Amino acid sequence: MFGRDPWGGSLEISNADSATDDDRSRDLDRAALMRQLDETQQSWLLAGPGDQAGKKKKKYVDLGCVVLDRKIFMWTVGTILGLGVFIGFVMMIVKLVPHKRPPPPPPDQYTQALHKALMFFNAQRSGPLPKHNGVSWRGNSCMKDGLSDSTVRRSLVGGFYDAGDAIKFNYPMAWSMTMLSWSVIEYKAKYEAIGELDHIKELIKWGTDYILKTFNSSADTIDRIVAQVGVGDTSKGSSQPNDHYCWMRPEDIDYKRPVTECHSCSDLASEMAAALAAASIVFKDSKTYSDKLVKGAKALYKFGRLTRGRYSPNGSDQAIFYNSTSYWDEFVWGGAWMYFATGNNSYLTIATAPGMAKHAGAYWFGSPNYGVFTWDDKLPGAQVLLSRLRLFLSPGYPYEEILRTFHNQTDNA
Repeated sequence: MFGRDPWGGSLEISNADSATDDDRSRDLDRAALMRQLDETQQSWLLAGPGDQAGKKKKKYVDLGCVVLDRKIFMWTVGTILGLGVFIGFVMMIVKLVPHKRPPPPPPDQYTQALHKALMFFNAQRSGPLPKHNGVSWRGNSCMKDGLSDSTVRRSLVGGFYDAGDAIKFNYPMAWSMTMLSWSVIEYKAKYEAIGELDHIKELIKWGTDYILKTFNSSADTIDRIVAQVGVGDTSKGSSQPNDHYCWMRPEDIDYKRPVTECHSCSDLASEMAAALAAASIVFKDSKTYSDKLVKGAKALYKFGRLTRGRYSPNGSDQAIFYNSTSYWDEFVWGGAWMYFATGNNSYLTIATAPGMAKHAGAYWFGSPNYGVFTWDDKLPGAQVLLSRLRLFLSPGYPYEEILRTFHNQTDNA
């Protein structure tokens, strides 16, 4: 009545049945591996728990040290670029929009006084004036100086006129150039701060260029120098036109202007040497020009030392207007500047010779003009210059004795 045992038979697995099942499983697996899966089946197979079938895989950007989602990376880069463009645009607007700035403070009175003092030299220029001269009522003048004198026959155009007339006195002119150069050497930064450095250097060069024309500046040895262009003495009558008879603008001068040369003028030559030597320090950044100035200074100082005499003999035009009382002070003054320009101790030996100081008046304590520095008496300036040498460099023996004397005299003056 019952065909099968309800208990279901024994739990023991027979060997025959097991072998058959294993073989069947292996056959199924082999068949699955042999069959090629399509994309959908591959996505099912690779999808993790909870992943939707067929969902697109995320893209990433590998930066080496970190891996970022590509979308986040692109948003970040775009945001940074956008901010950069925006900031640049704002900065451009700020720069282009005009701003009202407060006017600079007016220059102090000393600056104004210095500017006006330098403009005096602009007004006194002789020759072809530059366009930026700054004095509207001045023009080219005395363009035939030197060429109109049959004994000279070379150009002496340039330089500076003296005071209110049109005479060119080399003695005070050279001293003025020395002083301008000294001021630049000591106070270059101050001139630069007030915007006058280029101006004063241009004025100095205007003067030294002219001085170089007044003697054979290419030679090592010279036998003459120009002392003056024009005449001012009116005591001999008015038969010949001169710069004190003819009150006219320099631009209108059309008469011949005589040139005065000297063959024995230690004072003038030494002062001109000082001017060129001091200027060579001012223009030391321009080696060619500085060397040219030094060469000319050497020739002048040598000439002054070899041909003893004053440039202003009695009765001469020079003696009437700018008389030189001695040339010993110029030897000290010029020697000091020659030493500073060249570093040659032979010039310092001359400048500090005790006999030189004595002849120059270093011990004339009772003189009413003792210690007064002028275009005629250069000793006080030389004493200050050499005291500076003692303070900063202290060259010692054999110069110390006279340098100490000058230093003490400078303190007492």
